[in-house]
Amino acid sequence: MTRIVPPLRLGVNIDHVATVRNARGGSLPDPVRAAQLACASGADGITAHLREDRRHIRDADMRRLREVLLVPLNFEMAATDDMVALATELRPHACCLVPERREERTTEGGLDVIGGGIELAHKLEKLAKAGIRVSLFIAPDADQIARAADIGAAVIELHTGAWCDLLAERRNDEAALEFERLAHAAREGARLGLEIHAGHGLDYSTAETIAALPEVRELNIGHFLIGEAIFDGLEGAVRHMRVAMARGRAAGRPVAA
Repeated sequence: MTRIVPPLRLGVNIDHVATVRNARGGSLPDPVRAAQLACASGADGITAHLREDRRHIRDADMRRLREVLLVPLNFEMAATDDMVALATELRPHACCLVPERREERTTEGGLDVIGGGIELAHKLEKLAKAGIRVSLFIAPDADQIARAADIGAAVIELHTGAWCDLLAERRNDEAALEFERLAHAAREGARLGLEIHAGHGLDYSTAETIAALPEVRELNIGHFLIGEAIFDGLEGAVRHMRVAMARGRAAGRPVAA
């Protein structure tokens, strides 16, 4: 017996609208307006990464997003005391804990849940007690996934960046192996009772491919959509992404009941 594959949600990351704003200064383009337009175009939620150096999203952006959004806000953040304190004050729908280094251009690699030890578990507990769903952004590694379940994470977001990079470099055999790692990780995480998300480096084609994995419940996509918005508008980019995701979902395998 099989059951219907659940719907696949799209979270749109609006960080790089703020990047463009900050390059010149002032208030435009407004990332909150971009978030509202993305939602009107089919996004199910909004992701924003408040980095410790405030290179794109700023504290005021997070407060405004929390005030005006009618969809879930996913607060992406480093697992630091300052960020945990801010998150428990704002109380977004979800927090995604990510590794963060100031010199990196974007998030590199997954969070080391095993190495985070009891300190990471305590931060997760504080967020959960504030009514916030906690997601851990991790590589498709069985040991990391098991540890995420052990410390009480509700969600894991699988880092798809390595797979996307291999495809872009046309290292197709290696890319196929990496995709199998992602597929296995999704199955294993679901078996452990975790909700499975995925993100990083996804475009229309790769989003369509990973949408076929029935365990994956949400994709979080930012840089590509903001880049495509230059050519097609944000509304067109989000709508095109929804079509690609739906096509991939329809082609996916059912889940055994």
